[in-house]
Amino acid sequence: MNPLLQRNPWLRGASVFAVLFGLLTLKEGGTVLFGNEAARSAAGAYVPFVLWFNFLAGFAYVAAGLALWRRLGWAAWLALCIGLATALVFAAFGIHVLTGGAFEVRTVAAMALRTAVWLGIATLAWRLRPGRAAPLETAP
Repeated sequence: MNPLLQRNPWLRGASVFAVLFGLLTLKEGGTVLFGNEAARSAAGAYVPFVLWFNFLAGFAYVAAGLALWRRLGWAAWLALCIGLATALVFAAFGIHVLTGGAFEVRTVAAMALRTAVWLGIATLAWRLRPGRAAPLETAP
C-alpha cells in the first residue's frame, strides 16, 4: 500500500474526535437556540453571535471529521479554516467583553478550547495530508 495513504492512528483519532465534538456542539447549541426558555435561562448570558457561529460550525466539524477519516485532500484546508474562523470569532468575542458586553466566563474557556483544538487538528491534518512529500532522509 502507498505509505501516503496508510491510516494514521493520530489522524483517525482526530477525525473521530471532530465528528463527536461536532455532534455535541450541534446538540448543545441547538438546545439553546431552538429549545424552551428554561434551556436559554440555563445558558446564562450567552453571546448570540458566538452561539450561532458555534452551532453552524458544528456542521463543519462533522464534515471535517468525515473528510479526515477518508483522507480527502481538502480536509486539512477545512480544519484550518475552522481554526482561523474560530480564532476570529474569539477575537470578536473579546471585543464584546472589553466594551462591556454581558458574557459567561465559561464561554472564554470554551472558545479557547475550540480554537486550540481546531488549530491542533489543522496542524496534524496539514502535516499528514495526502500527497505531501515525505521528508528527505540525510545520509550518515
